[in-house]
Amino acid sequence: MPKLDPYNKMSKGFDVRLICYYLALVVIGWITIYSTCHIPDGSTPIFDFGQPYSKQMLWIGTSIVLAIVILLIDSGIIQHYAYFFYLFCLLLMILVIFIGAEINGAKSWIKIGGFSLQPTEFMKVATALAMAKFMQEGKTANQRRYVWVAQVALITIPILVALLQHDAGSALVFFSFIILFYREGLSAEFLVFGIIAAVLGYMTLKLNETYSIALITVVFIIFMIFNRNQKKKIRRNIIVYLASIVFVFSVYFLYEHGLEPHQKQRIDTIFGKTSDPLGADFNLNQSKIAIGSGGFFGKGYLHGTQTKLNFVPEQSTDFIFCAIGEEWGFFGTLVVFGLYGALVFRILKLSEKQRNPFVRYYGYGIAGIFAIHFFINIGMTIGLLPIIGIPLPFISYGGSSLWAFTMMLFCFIKLNDN
Repeated sequence: MPKLDPYNKMSKGFDVRLICYYLALVVIGWITIYSTCHIPDGSTPIFDFGQPYSKQMLWIGTSIVLAIVILLIDSGIIQHYAYFFYLFCLLLMILVIFIGAEINGAKSWIKIGGFSLQPTEFMKVATALAMAKFMQEGKTANQRRYVWVAQVALITIPILVALLQHDAGSALVFFSFIILFYREGLSAEFLVFGIIAAVLGYMTLKLNETYSIALITVVFIIFMIFNRNQKKKIRRNIIVYLASIVFVFSVYFLYEHGLEPHQKQRIDTIFGKTSDPLGADFNLNQSKIAIGSGGFFGKGYLHGTQTKLNFVPEQSTDFIFCAIGEEWGFFGTLVVFGLYGALVFRILKLSEKQRNPFVRYYGYGIAGIFAIHFFINIGMTIGLLPIIGIPLPFISYGGSSLWAFTMMLFCFIKLNDN
């Protein structure tokens, strides 16, 4: 049997703020999904389970039941079964490769009748729990040598499986755990290397690998001149130089051989290398038009035009932010920004107050996941990032994502109660 949490026997009560943020985002999501399906001159009954808004109502109801169940169980169960949940979700992800259904170019769904399940969404929760459990456990001196290797493996494995499913968007989300690593002592040098890698990746995709290697070489020569009398730094410079070149060619290889044609086309569109207003650029152009037409206060609820009748593809899922921008304007988008910001900062604040390290690790893990989902989804709808199919937490249509995000948040609320 799982042991009760030894850190605090007295319940502090569930955090009302997080629950309110959750309910507000879910309600915004449902009314926006309804709006995208609303027919101005026709009948749009609320209870029509052939429509996304009615299905989402069902997902919301079951998600609330799931949240209540999580709040009622012993918090020790969540920690005790973290590894089992991780392995179960990983097996489901692997199973998808063989029997999964392909949707929008990604083979990441299991279809059961009329219901579709995306195990990758639950893998995000499972990885956050497994990572927290691993970091919380005591390690011998010999085991500490391999701590970082094991932590990276816990994240890398689902990334590789997601890439095999051609789901680059979900794979990218797992990199959000860098926030947890940095909080727990990761050297700032790694963040600097990360920024350098981002710049090199951008140059490689925007221009080509030749320009990136030329920049690396110039910087390398400059450092070699300044450090010419320091053997240790010279060796380090050589290692970094060679690693940078390998990284550039890896980005180029992944772009040429690891991405699907439609993914490459989307990246080329973002970097201005191609223009296809009626093809690859269509989603993004319609998205920008919808958001821009909303002005400061928007056109009013149910009065959007671009987000009606499929002018904006995927308008209730990946591009649902467009409907908010069009109907509620800049003011409405600020409200959504504020709710997500409040949610993430509240999680971080409560995590810092925790005496139980497991809860702190888990809190930082899910804060990173929420933040990167929000950043990527908004970025791709306004043209700052390639379109890679990332849902907006609690707002986008979909049962798997809503269940997974609900589980993610309410596990933290339950753990924080102790």
